[in-house]
Parts: sequence; structure tokens; C-alpha cells
Amino acid sequence: MDDREIIDNIGGLVSEERDLRDRSTRDRTGLSADERSRLRTVEAQLEQYWDLLRQRRALSEFGEDPSGAKVRPAGEVEGYQN
Repeated sequence: MDDREIIDNIGGLVSEERDLRDRSTRDRTGLSADERSRLRTVEAQLEQYWDLLRQRRALSEFGEDPSGAKVRPAGEVEGYQN
């Protein structure tokens, strides 16, 4: 996966996250259990993609092959500070 694909995936997930958050505030009933679960999944995937993109850019910056970057488990990247 190259940077463009990662950025495209991030864009799609951001759009989905925004839609879910809008629905949660627009509807008085909030999100269903499935929608809350999906929101948590989207948030975790976003963190993983951002981490992957940062890894790739760091490898490139230091003259290494960006394809060496790997998706890390969600639990490992959750809460990283930019």
C-alpha cells in the first residue's frame, strides 16, 4: 500500500466517522449498539493508518524503504500523540 492509498483510506474513514458522529448528535436516540461499535472500529483504524503513514514518511526521510512500514495492532497505537 502506498501513501496515496493510505491517505484515501484515511479520507474514507474520516467521512464515515463524521457521519456517525453527526447521527449521534442529530438523532435524540443516539447511535445503536452496532453503530457505536463501528465508530470504535473506525477510530482504531484511523489511528492505525495515521501511524502507518508516519512510519512510511519516517523511513523515507532517513533513506530507507517505506514499504518496510507495518500496520501495528490497534492497542499499540491507541492514544499516540502526534
